[in-house]
This record gives sequence, structure tokens and C-alpha cells, in this order.
Amino acid sequence: MGTARPVPTPSRFRLPGGAVLRHAVPRDPTAGPPATSLSRSALLVLCACVLTAQALVAAVNLLIPQLAASELRPDPGELLWSVDAYVVVFAALLIPAGALGDRHGRKGALLAGLGLFAAGAAVSALATVPAVLIAGRGLCGAGAALIMPATMSVLIHLSPPEARGRALATWTLAVGLGGLTGNVGGGLAGAYLTWRALFWTVVPLGALLALAVARTVPRTPSRPDAAVDPLGTVLLTGALVAVVYGIIEGPGHGWASARVLVAFAAGAGLLAAFTGHALRAARPLLDPRIFASRRLRAGTLGIGAGFFGMFALFFVNAQYLQYAKGFSPAEAGLAIVPLTVGMALLPRFGARLEERTGPRLPVGTGLGLIGAGLLLVSTADAGTPYPVYALYLLVLSAGAGLSAPSLTLTVVGALPAHQAGLGSGLNTAAREVGAALGVAVVGTVLASRFPGNPQDPAEVAAFTEAMGTALRTVAVVLLLASAAVVAGLRGTGRRGSGRGPREQDVPPRRRDADAVPEGAS
Repeated sequence: MGTARPVPTPSRFRLPGGAVLRHAVPRDPTAGPPATSLSRSALLVLCACVLTAQALVAAVNLLIPQLAASELRPDPGELLWSVDAYVVVFAALLIPAGALGDRHGRKGALLAGLGLFAAGAAVSALATVPAVLIAGRGLCGAGAALIMPATMSVLIHLSPPEARGRALATWTLAVGLGGLTGNVGGGLAGAYLTWRALFWTVVPLGALLALAVARTVPRTPSRPDAAVDPLGTVLLTGALVAVVYGIIEGPGHGWASARVLVAFAAGAGLLAAFTGHALRAARPLLDPRIFASRRLRAGTLGIGAGFFGMFALFFVNAQYLQYAKGFSPAEAGLAIVPLTVGMALLPRFGARLEERTGPRLPVGTGLGLIGAGLLLVSTADAGTPYPVYALYLLVLSAGAGLSAPSLTLTVVGALPAHQAGLGSGLNTAAREVGAALGVAVVGTVLASRFPGNPQDPAEVAAFTEAMGTALRTVAVVLLLASAAVVAGLRGTGRRGSGRGPREQDVPPRRRDADAVPEGAS
């Protein structure tokens, strides 16, 4: 039981016309300190849940060749959706799932998510037709949408402000290790096991994690008055489904195809309808006025930009290693290990740097390193020695590890603590949309420059040249977005004890950009 901490009084000021605004700082003005602290065992269990959810995504990507040759006989579209069903459902449900956890309890949401995740894996393992596999993957996505916000919001709620950055750095490490575990596990499963065996392993693992959560993770106070907003949930979920669907289908069907244009039009229309509803509703799911905070906008863009670059690399990495370098699936899975080194070693350093200097330095440096790493990888061809390629991956890894904790804290810290689930859902939704865009952009440029077959040894040089062009395109977009993020974080100083900027720390002419409307929480 910790000693009670005083809750700072919210900083307020008035705009012309009498509107009262409040700075978005990482504390809850309506709730006291957490009833208990975060134990090491609970932290490890929460990170294990995150690792498992992330690992299955990466593992399935490496099993695509095995799925294509399986008795399911999926066509190319069905094969694509056996991967993308998870992404679409996951991205679409993150914000509503975070809000549900805030209202009904984060521990309950986490346990429900683990149950859905294990059930989806069982359905996938039992699939006899592609449609059942796709449905199972979608169910896994729904489970992950409950797991990810719940784990982060529990960390935020139980960690004191001065330790919050380090706790989120550990969460970020679990995400990175999940990618490593999935790549290695998927490669080994592709070489020595079957895709069904991979899904079956998730079922007992989910049960063990649920038991560990029940025994070690304390319940955090729920908020029965937290907004769930059924109409807003339907509108926002529909908008995200339509936009992510359009992004995924764009490379294959063409960005000017009727299917893609209708999806984007539907997404824009539903998003406009959601915005109008949220501005009128007394308690909306997500008040659009929170984006009046320049800090929140910069953090959301930064998270999306980082994953935009990383997932663009993921899309071509396995192809390059297997087709250009001749690696087996298991070797390709192990060869990506350098990409996790910086994610494992640098998040805590990035969190400490953010505490001393504010988010601008670690975020700007980290995103710049991701862009530089992409430019380095774009020079690789069949003759590039693997140690050199591994060095390029280390540069990318260092950038991700350095920037991720500060970006995450920037987003979740822009909302009061009682909306931690909503904030973590917004954080992860930005990641997923950025990841989908990264795959779409690199895939589109690659397809336009290389219509051939990368498995043909005679066409490997053309493939690596097209890959280089695609990665350079992604790097330029990422670096431009990074400049906007750094500009958006100007004036954000040292976090110190975990409090955000005080009213007097913000120049008067910039207060409008850094404030959140009083009713937005």
C-alpha cells in the first residue's frame, strides 16, 4: 500500500469568449492514487500477455508459404485475409475495447481478451476451409484488442508518475520481444512443425496466462460512468474498418479501383458522422477536441510514423533474406534478431532521457535513426554480406527503442488516468494504422517497379533494386513526418516527477495549441 499522494490542481485559463481550457497532463483530477502498487510478478505477467499477442502476428507472416501449400488451398485473396483479418479487427476495436476496460475493469477486459485470443487460435487450428481460418484470425484480433489496452492501462494506473515512463519502456520491450519470438517461432514452425501446431500452442498458453493474471494482477478501480457510447462505437469502428480495408486492398486492386475508392469514401463519411456525433454527445467515446492538444497530435503522428517505417521493412525483409540471400524460413526468422537488440536495450535509456530532457530529443533522434536505417537497408542487394545487413537492422532497432517509450507516454499522458484504457487504445490504433500504411506504400511501390517473381534467381537483382526504391520512398515520408512531430513537441520540457507542463510554462500565444477543452476528458 503506497502513501497517499496529493493530486495536482488542473491548470486552467480562459480564451476570448470565456471558454475554459485545461492542459492535458498525465494525472486524474477526479481519482486518488492507486490502491496498490505494481509488483514485479504482475509486470512480468502483463508483459507476457503483450509478447504472446505480438508473437502470433509475426509468426503467421512467416507461415504464409506453408498455408498457401496446405490442404485448405486458399486463393491469393483468402491467403491475404488469413493475415489481414487479425489486423482489421484489431485496429477497429482498439479504442472501444480500451473504453470498455475503463468502464468495466481492466483486469476483466484482459481475462476476456485472453479467452478470445485462445478461442480464435483453436478455431484457426481446426479450420478445414479458408473462411474458418479467417474467422479464427479475426477472433484472435478481437482478443488482442482487449489485451493490449488493458495491459498498458493497468501499468499506467498502478505505476506512480515518476516510474510510469520506465514501466511503459518495459511494455515496449515486450512488444519488441514479441516480434522476435514470433519471427523465430514462425520460422522454426515453418521448418519443423505445421501451421496447425503453431495455433494449438496458443490455447494452453492463453489458459496459463489467464491463470497468472487472475493470481498476480490486482484489480484497478473501474469507472461505471466512463463513456462507451454505442452509436459512437459503431461509427468509429466502421470508419476504421473501411479505412484499413482500403489500405490493405489498395496495392492488390489498384488505388483507383472502385472497391478501394468506395472503402475510403465510406471511411471518410463514417468518420465525419462520428465527429459530428461526438461533438454533440454529452459523453462521447472519443471527444475529437482532445486533438486540440499539439502534444497529443505529435505523439499520435510519431507512433504512426515509427510503425509505418518498421512494418515497411518487415514486409520486404523476409522476402529479401529468403529470395536474395537464400535463407531458409528458420534462418530468416533468426536473421531478424538484430532488429530487436535496440528494442531490448534502449527503451529504459529512452525513458530516462525523456525524464531529463523531455520527449523531443529521444523522439527526434529515434525517428531519425529509423529513417536512416531504412535508407541503409535500401542499398542492400544479393551481394551485401549479412553482417553489414545486420548492422543496418541495428540502426533501425536503436531508433525504435529510443523513441517508443516517449511517444507512448506522450499519447497516454495527454489523457487523465481514468481514461488510460482509451489512451492506450488510441496509442495502439495509431500503431496499427501506421503499420498498415507502411505495408501498403512499400507493397505498392515494389509492385509498380517489379512485376516479376522474386523466387526466380534471374530476377533477384531487379527485385532488390525495386525494394531499394520502395524503402527510400518510405524513408522520405517518415523523415518528413518526423520533422512535423519534432515541431509539434516544441516547448515540451523535462517531465521530472511525471507532471505535464504547468500553465505558466507555456507561452501565452501557444496555449491554444497545447490545451484540451474542459469537457474533453
